[in-house]
Amino acid sequence: MRIGIDVTPLLLRSAGVKSYTYYWLASLRREAGVRDAILTLPVSGPFGDLNHERSMAGLFRTLVGLGVMHGLNVSRLPWTLPGLDVFHASTQWRNAPRRARLTTTIHDMTCWRMPELHAKANVAALRWAGEHIAKRADGIIAISESTRRDAIEILHLDPRRITVIYPGVPEPFFEVTAADVHAVRSKYGLKRPYVLSVGTVEPRKNIPGLLTAWAALSATTREQYELVVAGPIGWADPTTVAKVREMSAGVRYLGYVGEADLPAITAGATVLAYPSLYEGFGLPVAQAMAAGTAVLTSNVSSLPEIAGGAALLVDPHSNAEIRDGLECLLTSPALRERLGGAGRVQARQFRWETAARASLDWFRSLVG
Repeated sequence: MRIGIDVTPLLLRSAGVKSYTYYWLASLRREAGVRDAILTLPVSGPFGDLNHERSMAGLFRTLVGLGVMHGLNVSRLPWTLPGLDVFHASTQWRNAPRRARLTTTIHDMTCWRMPELHAKANVAALRWAGEHIAKRADGIIAISESTRRDAIEILHLDPRRITVIYPGVPEPFFEVTAADVHAVRSKYGLKRPYVLSVGTVEPRKNIPGLLTAWAALSATTREQYELVVAGPIGWADPTTVAKVREMSAGVRYLGYVGEADLPAITAGATVLAYPSLYEGFGLPVAQAMAAGTAVLTSNVSSLPEIAGGAALLVDPHSNAEIRDGLECLLTSPALRERLGGAGRVQARQFRWETAARASLDWFRSLVG
């Protein structure tokens, strides 16, 4: 079987979808062996280390690949790739090859549920993909049951065409040592115990709510801990960006943290705070659980499903609940230990080798 994977997200500045594409592709290649061929479009060949801020294919290959994709998208001319059995499209591709089964992954339905949280161009692009890729696809992967339900409800898809395959957590999150934590804390000057917030600084992540809740914590708690925000600046409003960057009242902004350091920074945190307004999966939650870090997250969308009872859930629209949840975790070592242990168990189901094997079996069932 010959499977074509659209790797356009690897050529762009991106976060969650880029991570998914990178690790899923690598795992598919490892698990495929000699039975199946994994091809990549619009560029082939090796990719560099995962970096959310730049292309992983080099300047020349990136320009050529994006040019080829743009040309096919604009022309809409029929095209084929001989022997290709499946083409797995991203939301960037508009003109899929003929004579191959068309598949795609739906990561979340935020642009339908909460369009006000996204740039208009992003909303338009994702909705186009929903109408013209998802609705005509032979099969769809949803990254959680919550996302599957939302996609069926909003796009009126046949439930039989959508399969839930959870993404994985990179292996380093399961293997962090005390020495790793010590080294990364020294590198970033993290001398005090800290609460960690990970993710692109954009409206959906509810950074303003977290900052407000943090400022409302008891003085004693804020004297003991600092809030560390890690992630690139996205499309957040200027007021939020300014508050994050000014690093006042015990708040530190680290900016983008590379993949090599992220496991140890996560494992070194006292608590991961992730009060997102909506998630299709919530990778930072799964990563923190794999590292044994206690998690505070939201009681909406996919987050209760992914946490599986191994996190403290709060209403993300209530700053008071976020504050009370943080106060509870930061003043209760026993609760943190219990959640950290339960999280490690829960995270075991989120392994990339499991996702790759399930995906290959699913592709084979589509091809028949």
